[in-house]
Amino acid sequence: MLGRVVQVRAWDDAADVVVVGYGGAGAATALAARESGAEVLAIDRYLGGGATTLSGGIVYAGGGTWVQREAGVDDDVDNMLAYLQAEVGDAVSASTLRRFCEQSPAMIDWLTGHGVPFQASLCPYKTSYPTDDYYLYYSGSENSGRYRDLAKPRQRGHRVHGPGVSGKALFGPLAESAAGHGVRVRTGTRATRLVVEDGRVSGIEAITIDHAPAAVRRRFAALARISAKPGVYHPGLRRAMEALLARLERTHGLPVRIQARTGVVLTTGGFIANGEMVARHAPAYPWSQGLPLGSAGDDGSGITMALDIGAASGKMDALSTWRFIAPPSAFFGAVAVNARGHRMIDESRYGAALGAAIAASPGHRAWLLVDAALEAEARKQISTQSVWFQRMQTERLLRIGRTCGRTVEEVATRAGIDGSALRATLDAHNRAIEQNRPDPMGKPDDIRRPLRTGPFTLLDISFKARLSYPMPMLTLGGLLVDEETGAVRDENGGVFPGLFAAGRAAVGICSNSYISGLSLADCVFSGRRAGMHSAQPLLHR
Repeated sequence: MLGRVVQVRAWDDAADVVVVGYGGAGAATALAARESGAEVLAIDRYLGGGATTLSGGIVYAGGGTWVQREAGVDDDVDNMLAYLQAEVGDAVSASTLRRFCEQSPAMIDWLTGHGVPFQASLCPYKTSYPTDDYYLYYSGSENSGRYRDLAKPRQRGHRVHGPGVSGKALFGPLAESAAGHGVRVRTGTRATRLVVEDGRVSGIEAITIDHAPAAVRRRFAALARISAKPGVYHPGLRRAMEALLARLERTHGLPVRIQARTGVVLTTGGFIANGEMVARHAPAYPWSQGLPLGSAGDDGSGITMALDIGAASGKMDALSTWRFIAPPSAFFGAVAVNARGHRMIDESRYGAALGAAIAASPGHRAWLLVDAALEAEARKQISTQSVWFQRMQTERLLRIGRTCGRTVEEVATRAGIDGSALRATLDAHNRAIEQNRPDPMGKPDDIRRPLRTGPFTLLDISFKARLSYPMPMLTLGGLLVDEETGAVRDENGGVFPGLFAAGRAAVGICSNSYISGLSLADCVFSGRRAGMHSAQPLLHR
């Protein structure tokens, strides 16, 4: 059911397609709509880029992309599908997941055609994020225990080529290409409400400062930049910047009404920056203990605008919490235990799987048990396998988050864990290796190793270890959409004429579980879908 009808007689601006939120999904949407012949206007409260520019710039793709072929990786659609079926579950239909896999090579071609750079350099070790030497790697759990039985492990993490974290190297070329194709962008413009006329979404209401004096806009831009990436690591700083930004909006902002002749597309991201909203939908997650991974614009405002007119949502309680233990890759040979001394998971799994296991553990507590030999090997790998932020994180973990003891029982007592339980856990782990039996948690034989050499160390990887080991978090749920078109569904199962959603504002490929690159890939996949269909005249849908 559509909500309150707002009759609008005068519009301040208009386009065929209005894209609300201009990050990776927004840019993909705008380009696809423009390629379909629509006049496109994109708005963004800040400067554009969103969480995409803050990300590592990983696009999950397979089935035989040109990057894989050039690197000598033999992959096909069925192999990619077999793995993703286990990761994705029921987040989308089987036909949508197959379509995602089938279109994957063409998606990389499309991104490449719009200037996004990729490179076919294989990472030789398992890691959460490769150094600047490598740009194609195992970005999920493809090479972990039970997944090897489901599909041939293949590298599908396509890191956009560029130094450091590569998110800007993804968004920048897309935005430049969009501008070259005639997409208009209004920054400093915050959508406040969807306009409904004659049974369809016909536009938006917004507050904009794009008519403010140049000095005001420069100050707004400077504050927005500080609020972005520095604000991820310093919530207090972000709150201060957001208060100043809101003051500029109140002082200089003007209300505008923007008409969308064929469609409004919400690409406003998730709601990880909105603590109240996270607490309401996912009360079990300790939001305050993690690092909300996204921009301040990931506040759920786009989702809320649609809910206000009767839209349906799903997977709103799904959060991804990341606890990466590598690099160094030697740590995959460690044993992850909870506060009761019990092992939790195959340690070679992707960091979000470990994060989910910690979320389900008593008190959200967890440790990595290593022996002297494994720790020595890990220390040797730090300089060659790590980029700067990984190196800093590992060094802090080894210095601040460690508890040591000559024996397993001694280190357990010092960490507050039951010593007999930890001993039993380690003995079961070592015995399976010695007797050539499968690992109790399914860890592959070539990754596991016995831990026997004292002294032993417990490295604190608990959620609360924020200073020694920050834990990124993001939301995965959003608006329910028609999977053929990206049109937003209403509470009765129908769709809203004129309203679409893409990226993390919508339920998509990664709304059950997350692996690196799957969200950005879904932003492109769902953005292109919404862009193409929102550009079609309503009478012909």
